[in-house]
Order: sequence, then C-alpha cells, then structure tokens
Amino acid sequence: MLVSVTERTKEIGIMKAVGAQNRDVLQLFLLEAVLLGTFGSILGIPVGVGGAYLAGQYIGLSLVLPFEWFAIAVAVGVLVGVVAGLYPAWSAAKTDPIDALRYE
Repeated sequence: MLVSVTERTKEIGIMKAVGAQNRDVLQLFLLEAVLLGTFGSILGIPVGVGGAYLAGQYIGLSLVLPFEWFAIAVAVGVLVGVVAGLYPAWSAAKTDPIDALRYE
C-alpha cells in the first residue's frame, strides 16, 4: 500500500487540489486495502485447502475443514488489509497538494 501511495502522489495532489478532503483520500486508500485483503483471502482459501488436502493425502489423514474457518480466514484477511493500509492511507491524507503536484 505504501508503494501505491508513493506511485500515486501526483494523483493525490490533483484530487486535493480540486477539493478532496483528507477524509476522502483516507477512505479511498482504506477501501483499496480492504478490497485487497478480501480478494486476497478469498483467492487464498482454495490454495490453502488444496495444500491441506495434498498434505493430508501425503501423511494419510482425512481433511475436515469447518465452514467457520473460511469465514475467519476472510475476516483475518480484511483485518490485515486494514491494519496494513492505515499508515499509507494516513500518509496520503496528510499530503500537501502543492508538494504532491511538484513530485516526480
């Protein structure tokens, strides 16, 4: 997320120059972090289940995965996304528009 903020510094400057408030920029980057966490956890679930199935077959154990674990995995993914996105979003919101437009 921090790389995304750095790459989009000029875009943030334009947004703030045309009237976007700190809250708007903060919400934008937090929403992006939540979406990345959600999609990452949803796409990671089949990979984890596949790995668990293969490991279970290899050592001769049956695979039992309660549905609640999938919900917990998505919730943890969203939480990690929010926590990882807080500092970059706050940093983007505090960006001075003049400095951001000058940034190359």
